[in-house]
Amino acid sequence: MSAANRGVVYKGPGKVAVESIAYPELALGNRKCDHGVILKVVTTNICGSDQHMVRGRTTAEPGLVLGHEITGLVVECGRDVEFIQPGDLVSVPFNIACGRCRNCKEGRTGICLNVNPARPGAAYGYVDMGGWGGGQTEYVMVPYADFNLLKFPDADQAMEKIRDLTLLSDIFPTGFHGCVTAGVGPGSTVYIAGAGPVGLAAAVSAQLLGAACVIVGDMIEERLAQARSFGCETLDLTQEGDMADKLEVILGEREVDCFVDCVGFEAHACGCNHGKEAPATVLNSAMQLTRAGGQIGIPGLYVTEDPGATDEAAKQGALSMQFGLGWAKSHSFHTGQCPVMQYHRPLMQAILFGKVNIADAVNVQVITLDEAPQGYADFDGGAAKKFVIDPHGSVAV
Repeated sequence: MSAANRGVVYKGPGKVAVESIAYPELALGNRKCDHGVILKVVTTNICGSDQHMVRGRTTAEPGLVLGHEITGLVVECGRDVEFIQPGDLVSVPFNIACGRCRNCKEGRTGICLNVNPARPGAAYGYVDMGGWGGGQTEYVMVPYADFNLLKFPDADQAMEKIRDLTLLSDIFPTGFHGCVTAGVGPGSTVYIAGAGPVGLAAAVSAQLLGAACVIVGDMIEERLAQARSFGCETLDLTQEGDMADKLEVILGEREVDCFVDCVGFEAHACGCNHGKEAPATVLNSAMQLTRAGGQIGIPGLYVTEDPGATDEAAKQGALSMQFGLGWAKSHSFHTGQCPVMQYHRPLMQAILFGKVNIADAVNVQVITLDEAPQGYADFDGGAAKKFVIDPHGSVAV
């Protein structure tokens, strides 16, 4: 087997490059991973969370190999792997989980206690998330393979729908999780903050869960048009005016049942101040616009340190929230990483049986590994696309 490998490497704020990197081993430093496998990467996606690092909004150090959304073909198995075999085509949950700790046994795989010495929870190629190698590469190592990996039942069928199935590693389960934790169900009215890929995935998920009306807000018209393309109502947040007034025009009511924050800590103010960063604006809007007793799902990323924040408090992850309003309205808030394994199998079934066309909804565009730096630049510019990297030319045109 060739020892050659290439990957997308963070070079500093605003810069990524495709470079030769080490071929993966069944190890992390001095830690052996006989429970792991090596994958030939079939698809690996650019995520908004990656973009936060590339913008310099985290403490990520140059040299980090990026990428946590991975679908691949198993080419080598560690000696302790029993149920996954070479040749299997698999989806990799972005959160790494041991399957053995208390949280994993409770299904809370986003906060595994054993895979990151610094804090609960780990991910591939992400700052402060355990040091695991990123997957925007030709080959990658995946630990705890029997527990983590979702094997597609028919590889040929999966390759026919790979543009959809590649989204099982993160954004489809994450958007779905945001809706589940916001209480979305049949007949619900739902507001989705943000029409990036996760927001669009959440909008599709709300429809899948039976929502009566899904409203998506964003500041980029191209992304709002993408939301309208599959039946969502939209709000252009660059326009002045009270958001409750705008909801009333659509719903006949000034509040929604369920609110999903798919923006996170790089949020901007609405209306005439839309060019100004206001990291708590979505959270405050959530409390204002969600009915008393409603639920707020927060899959959008919030960080403990933000070196690029506009004020000292925000640099330490401290935001100015109207939390008393949420308390007075008896809101429920749910934050944190999506536990992908709770959702990826049923969402796979929804894709394979034609119940959802998630790739169309988020506007998947397949690119080569060498095109990844341009993909990052276009995504940072607000392109209404989900960039999927195809390192080996595996995806049919």
